[in-house]
Amino acid sequence: MNYTERIKSLREDNDYNQTVVATAIHVAQTTYSDYEKGKVRIPVECLIELAKFYNVDMNYICGVSDVKNEYPKK
Repeated sequence: MNYTERIKSLREDNDYNQTVVATAIHVAQTTYSDYEKGKVRIPVECLIELAKFYNVDMNYICGVSDVKNEYPKK
């Protein structure tokens, strides 16, 4: 699963709409929609915010791993 599919799946699994997620990562809903569609590459800062928001590690959110580890705590 690539990262665009992963972020859409996470959003749908949590019953969030795009506006909720976009607000959480400080972007417009239209920008977030473009991220999910793969029209625009997601900046690393936004990937980090998504990982924190969903409490999953970066490997999972980026589609590198199918193991849902928690976001690392400092």
